[in-house]
Amino acid sequence: MKIGFYPGSFDPFTNGHLHVVKTAADLFDKVIIGIGNNPQKERRFPNEQMKLAIEKTLKTEKLTNVEVIIYQNLSVDTALQYHANYIIRGLRNDMDYSYEENLAQINEEISGLDTIYLRSGLLGFISSSMVTELIQNGRNVSNYLPSDVIQTLNLS
Repeated sequence: MKIGFYPGSFDPFTNGHLHVVKTAADLFDKVIIGIGNNPQKERRFPNEQMKLAIEKTLKTEKLTNVEVIIYQNLSVDTALQYHANYIIRGLRNDMDYSYEENLAQINEEISGLDTIYLRSGLLGFISSSMVTELIQNGRNVSNYLPSDVIQTLNLS
């Protein structure tokens, strides 16, 4: 069984993230979305609320081979705990690649797991930080977030 682990803060989970998950769901037997805490970022939405929002989105999209977990330790350790064969990372642009490639090399050395890069497609300009800034300024974010995320986070 091919299992992919897609870690991130997903704060919030965007249409770009959803695009990566849909692609991964076609490539893997099982995809695990791992909501982690990045010590360099302050969370805007609670992990449990985001987990619920993502699960509702997955149900709406009929992505039955995808599950959502919350984890505290290193991404590679969690990937191994869930018997993942690959770590999945979404790429928006060349700057993402430079950062992610360094991380992938460290992860492979630590765990032996390869990293699979999936493009965010035409949604590559969307970032959680950008969406949060729009939310804080009262702007409509319906083009950038799945409707279940908007509803669960009370953003409408």
